[in-house]
This record gives sequence, structure tokens and C-alpha cells, in this order.
Amino acid sequence: MGVIVITGGSRGIGASAAEHIARRGMSVILTYKAQPDAAATVVERIEQAGGRAVALKLDVADVGSFASFRESVVSTLQQTWGVSHLAGLVNNAGYGLFEPLASVSEAQFDGLFGVHLKGPFFLTQTLLPLLSENASIVNLTSATTRVATAGVAPYAAFKGGLEVLTRYMAKEFGERRIRANAVSPGAIRTELGGGLNDEFEAMLAGQTALGRVGEPEDVARVIAMLLSQEGAWINGQSIEVAGGYLV
Repeated sequence: MGVIVITGGSRGIGASAAEHIARRGMSVILTYKAQPDAAATVVERIEQAGGRAVALKLDVADVGSFASFRESVVSTLQQTWGVSHLAGLVNNAGYGLFEPLASVSEAQFDGLFGVHLKGPFFLTQTLLPLLSENASIVNLTSATTRVATAGVAPYAAFKGGLEVLTRYMAKEFGERRIRANAVSPGAIRTELGGGLNDEFEAMLAGQTALGRVGEPEDVARVIAMLLSQEGAWINGQSIEVAGGYLV
């Protein structure tokens, strides 16, 4: 069913998505920045379950490295699977930052911009020639683009930009039958932004119609669906996966 590249696949939503994608019969190239052991563990779990996966190093903020990363992808596709094209791309890598708008530094702003908007833009551009007809792109955005949350203004702004970019990808790549959708998680139990303490989790659960925070697999299942034939007629959409957060 093809090979999917997923950035930030060593932990959290990315790791869970890699495993769910593999369960649907697709193969995975997952990327990591600084946690090779964690990435290797994800690969091992996928292979133990009968799937196939490879981990490659990538810094999504380093646009200058994307050409060499594409060469690594081409080589991996040929050597591991004997193919030359990708069936999908998941722009998932990211990190959180809590800082009031009044005190955000330029360096903090630029760092978030590079990972959450500039990186996905140019990585998609770089890998576009490798995407096969009928491929699928999934961009991870955030429910903070809908619900203003004090302290995450730059993060939310760039995720909002990525949501808009998703619609443009759907429009411009349509001639090649390449779909593009955004998945917008709500509060999820991951390490992003330092994780959730008990008090914060209780508050978020109380603001969610289903009465709990999400788990990585709640989002991963939706990502995997969008990459599969089940999502073949979904295009240019932003799907919030948040259990009814502040509805």
C-alpha cells in the first residue's frame, strides 16, 4: 500500500501514528531529530508486529538539509522496498512553548516558525516530486487555532498558517490527485510543552465534552485513516480531534 514519511515519529502522536499506519499495511519512514534510540524502539515495535519501517534523522527547521534528506529517502525507498515513490507525507514534527505574547523573543518566534510552518512548507516542496499520484498529505495543526489559549500565540499562529497552507496544497496538487488535509488535536497526553500535570489535565478534561484529555492513539487513528482508501474523498479539510473541546 505504499511508503509514508512521518516527521517527528520517535515519540507522542508521531510514534503512535507510525504504528497505526503500519497496522493498515503501509510502510513507514519515520524521522527523529535527537532521539535515535526512541526512534529505533518505534521501528522495532512496528517490525515485531509484522510491518516495515526505517528511521532517518531530520531537523525540520534546517531547510538547507532537505535536499540531502530527499536523497536519503530515495536511497531508502530503493534499498528497502524497491520502489521510487512515496504514498504519503505526514508533517507532524513540532514542539510547544508557553510564553505570554508580550515577552516572546524573536528567537522563540523564529524557532516556532521554522518548525511549524516554514519547515512543512519546504519539506513538502522538496518531497513533492517523490509523491505518487493519489498520495496523501496530512499536516498536524492544533485546536489552539480555534480556541485562543493565553501563552501560545506564536505556536497557534503558525499552526493556523499551516491550516491555510493545507487548503492551498489540496488546490495546487489536485491535478496529480494528491490530497491534503489537516488534523487538529486538542489536549493530548504527550510530552509537548512539558506534558500535563494533574491539575491542568483535570481542567482540560472538564472543558471537554467527553470528559477526558486525548491519548496519542486517538489522533493517530485519524491520521492513518486519511492516508488510507477510507479517506480517499476527503480533501482540503481540517479535522479537529479533541473530544468536543470547548464546544
